[in-house]
Amino acid sequence: MPSRCLVLSRQGMWTLAGRALAPWAAGAARLLPPCSRHVAASEAAATRRPFGTAELKEKPDMSKFPVEDIRNFSIIAHVDHGKSTLADRLLELTGTIDKTKKNQQVLDKLQVERERGITVKAQTATLFYSFEGKQYLLNLIDTPGHVDFSYEVSRSLSACQGVLLVVDANEGIQAQTVANFFLAFEAQLTVIPVINKIDLKNADPERVEKQIEKVFDIPSDECIKISAKLGTNVDSVLQAVIERIPPPNVHRENPLRALVFDSTFDQYRGVIANIALFDGVVSKGDKIVSAYTKKTYEVNEVGILNPNEQPTCKLYAGQVGFLIAGMKDVTEAQIGDTLYLHNHPVEPLPGFKSAKPMVFAGVYPVDQSEYNNLKSAIEKLTLNDSSVTVHRDSSLALGAGWRLGFLGLLHMEVFNQRLEQEYNASVILTTPTVPYKAVLSSAKLIKEYKEKEITIINPAQFPDKSKVTEYLEPVVLGTVVTPTEYTGKIMALCQTRRATQENMIFIDENRVMLKYLFPLNEIVVDFYDSLKSLSSGYASFDYEDAGYQTAELVKMDILLNGNIVEELVTVVHKDKAYTVGKTICERLKDSLPRQLFEIAIQAAVGSKVIARETVKAYRKNVLAKCYGGDITRKMKLLKRQTEGKKKLRKIGNIEIPKDAFIKVLKTQPNK
Repeated sequence: MPSRCLVLSRQGMWTLAGRALAPWAAGAARLLPPCSRHVAASEAAATRRPFGTAELKEKPDMSKFPVEDIRNFSIIAHVDHGKSTLADRLLELTGTIDKTKKNQQVLDKLQVERERGITVKAQTATLFYSFEGKQYLLNLIDTPGHVDFSYEVSRSLSACQGVLLVVDANEGIQAQTVANFFLAFEAQLTVIPVINKIDLKNADPERVEKQIEKVFDIPSDECIKISAKLGTNVDSVLQAVIERIPPPNVHRENPLRALVFDSTFDQYRGVIANIALFDGVVSKGDKIVSAYTKKTYEVNEVGILNPNEQPTCKLYAGQVGFLIAGMKDVTEAQIGDTLYLHNHPVEPLPGFKSAKPMVFAGVYPVDQSEYNNLKSAIEKLTLNDSSVTVHRDSSLALGAGWRLGFLGLLHMEVFNQRLEQEYNASVILTTPTVPYKAVLSSAKLIKEYKEKEITIINPAQFPDKSKVTEYLEPVVLGTVVTPTEYTGKIMALCQTRRATQENMIFIDENRVMLKYLFPLNEIVVDFYDSLKSLSSGYASFDYEDAGYQTAELVKMDILLNGNIVEELVTVVHKDKAYTVGKTICERLKDSLPRQLFEIAIQAAVGSKVIARETVKAYRKNVLAKCYGGDITRKMKLLKRQTEGKKKLRKIGNIEIPKDAFIKVLKTQPNK
């Protein structure tokens, strides 16, 4: 048999054509001649190389690209305006990937991205492009479009000098288009407006040009009209990138200074850090130091993402690539960290403003024996998604777990889906809440908490009214962009959510931009769904943090047969307590399975019950065996059944199915 058929699998077993060999055969494989074993080992190395890494190619010489021939740019847009499709065409046009019909969202590598059709994680790709007889190095970063992932966008912009602002020729400017433009504008980046989807029947690029000129003050003759799907005029985008975006302002002769703007965890090679070099050169074998942890590492591999990993000999200032340096612990690669050479300390780069969580939810393992596995999965996933904050928590009903902070509800759902798909972890998610503040009243309490103003991220720890002078709730400045015919409905929706109008601007004769100050807890769960259904899907929404304001808040407990369910405790505004309590009780009634005894579902504020629903018991017909006869016999049987139900109710344990938590959250229009 040819020796090259024998390969060492990832599990450390010798395999033949994909089948595990018996122990005696594995022993025989070890006795192969050295040359045969060498072939097997090299194939084993190829087998161990994870999916997505490049085939062994000739290493490109990165020194051939002087700083003036480098362009670093990002693609930003609203959800579903065609960022990833444009990225596909740019990759095809530069010969980075082969041109086939299968190229759809090539850079969206996560399963959750494929399933939902959205970009969740910013992805980097290095392109080589010849223009007017000169070879250019283009570093492209494809970013997410949903408001929950704006932290990914702001991080990506730190490694760029310019952006492509993609706008749908049919939809026009949307809320997230405005938000992403101002992120790029504040970072002082060159903005190239690109009007996409001009091939659509209802496309109106001239109208969109006027919108861009009015809202962003960019002359309409700077807009590039393309169809990313068909590849129409995409080459002019690359031309504009080279002509309009400036090269990076860096110095190669200075000591190394590299910014870690993203990182992923690979179980075979440890942390893979995405870096942008601002000064100097880095190569394999260099000793580097992290400015954050002060630990020293040896560089095992450097390279570019093309779009898969392609090792190079060196990376130079102005270039964007990846670096592997044997960081095995997930806490070692901090996003925003500066890396420098061992004997050449430098001034650390500014880094990033840490992401501010908008929504908190408890995460618990379904079975406590899975606690350590879930802990490891959360640590690895938070390295890939550094905007999640983690606090340890415990619950009487669910045991030990964590309270995680997310940037929004979609972010929470995606994180949960990634836990299940990538790490096979099954978790229970509790009701999402927002962080409230309370101003303490007495000096004794201030001494106990060590501060006058405390932040509450777990509703179960919400202090009693007697202990505080006032409660504060977080508010956000929301931007709604909608066709004018839906304005009245949307204004009514905003008023029911306790919002106050700040501004109203007509973008053109058909579209209006509304600015409202919202309490965060009013929009965090289902506002987006309501907005989309009211506007037939045409309105878009974006928000930014606007601090805290005083509010009349109360803590509402949910009781099942008199026992408080800690996971369903919520903090609500006083005026909305009855409505929210009634809705939660109704939804719990729909999602709780019937028992052999009656279940009383109650919503209570303090000792006052404000809403109640009852889940009726299963009832056996105990009179089925009575054919006529005396009524006292029947009454005796019914009385005995009632006593049995009472006893059952005292000792019966109500199990809440884990999907009931999410069912309780989602507002149904008819409720």
